Amino acid sequence: MSKIPVNVYAEMTPNPATMKFVANNYLIDPSKSVEFTSQQEAKGFSPLADELFNFPFVKGVFIAGNFVSITKSEALSWDFVTTELRDFIRNFIADGKEILIRMPEPKATPQEEDKTINTENYSPSEFDEAIEGLLTEYVKPAVEGDGGAIEFRNFDKGVVTVILRGACSGCPSSTQTLKGGIEQLLTQHIPEVKEVVAEEL
Repeated sequence: MSKIPVNVYAEMTPNPATMKFVANNYLIDPSKSVEFTSQQEAKGFSPLADELFNFPFVKGVFIAGNFVSITKSEALSWDFVTTELRDFIRNFIADGKEILIRMPEPKATPQEEDKTINTENYSPSEFDEAIEGLLTEYVKPAVEGDGGAIEFRNFDKGVVTVILRGACSGCPSSTQTLKGGIEQLLTQHIPEVKEVVAEEL
């Protein structure tokens, strides 16, 4: 069986613990993204993530569009593992193996577990569409460029809640991005927005 010609390159992200591996073709549906924080979570959903967790230093795998963001432990420097991971991902794709079999169920956030509510119970506001539009147009491409993803959660009493995934989750500079970039953008366009906060998963 002939291998698929694949190029994969590694790219640093603003999060020093996360490296982005970009392929020259889509790995999953570009409108979707998926994140795993353990091998147990990945089993039965993503064969690629499942196998990546066999590397003892891999702590998280985030897949979106044409890239995989890998979060590692502090035990090893990227200098020692980047080439190995890049080659592994490239060979996995070239062999035509399945990246994602099915999407996992969305995780309940800690707040949801406390209040036993889910996203559907958030009452939509008249500004949801405008906020989502701004995030999709201006914020998502930049966040994806950094190996992460942003999701709009809800708008309530002047506060926009978003979820950060992939490289953005736990990134030291994500708070700065949130306050300096996203909050500024939304407050400028929608005066009703007073603050932007990230919900921890």
